[in-house]
Amino acid sequence: MRHRITQRKLNRTSSHRRAMQRNLAQSLFEHGQVRTTLPKAKDLRPFAERLVTLAKKAQTGSLTARRQIHKLLSDRSLVPADHREAYEGMSNVKRAKVLRGAGGRRYRTGEAKGKLAFTGESIIHRLINTVAPKYEDRDGGYTRIIRLPNRRIGDHSELAIIQLVGDETGPGSVTRPRRTARKTRTDSRYAAAVKASHGGRQKKATSEGAPEESAEPGEAQASGESGEPSESDGGEDTAGS
Repeated sequence: MRHRITQRKLNRTSSHRRAMQRNLAQSLFEHGQVRTTLPKAKDLRPFAERLVTLAKKAQTGSLTARRQIHKLLSDRSLVPADHREAYEGMSNVKRAKVLRGAGGRRYRTGEAKGKLAFTGESIIHRLINTVAPKYEDRDGGYTRIIRLPNRRIGDHSELAIIQLVGDETGPGSVTRPRRTARKTRTDSRYAAAVKASHGGRQKKATSEGAPEESAEPGEAQASGESGEPSESDGGEDTAGS
């Protein structure tokens, strides 16, 4: 029985699960949204919202909250989007100079320093100075989960997007699921059956309506032919009499 057990194991050890939460949270604060499985998104949501709450406290000057963020989230160096191509073409030695200073500490703000064209940005600096200020007037509910209609190929797991609240235009990576070959064949067969049924109805309607139209002039002609002799016969009789 699962009494007082709130966390999900996700088929991982405790250390592996904590590392996964940190990596997903760092990617969430870096990109604004993460596409993952639904159980992972549900497990990440309270962890990420707790970090945002601590970041709001750290923004006001709480050193304890900042230390807790370092303990839970650790740190990651982010490369600015405008300089990612240049970063990929660098050697490992130049990459280390871009991400860390001479003393071995990570750069925090991402601004260019000295002869460097750019430097890395600390994920904790972005969380405290960029993400947390958006939610100053919001007490909780910093993330939302959007379920996706398609499932992961292989294990058929449910997919979802966990996203920071604030981008109300919706996630850009969510697209309509592509039509499978089976769905296309089914729709084509259904369309052919509907077309055939409508064609049969039209033929039946025309076949039922054609004799009526032909019968009207025929009946008029027959009545005309039968009426003329009767009048002439009647006239002859009256004339003879």
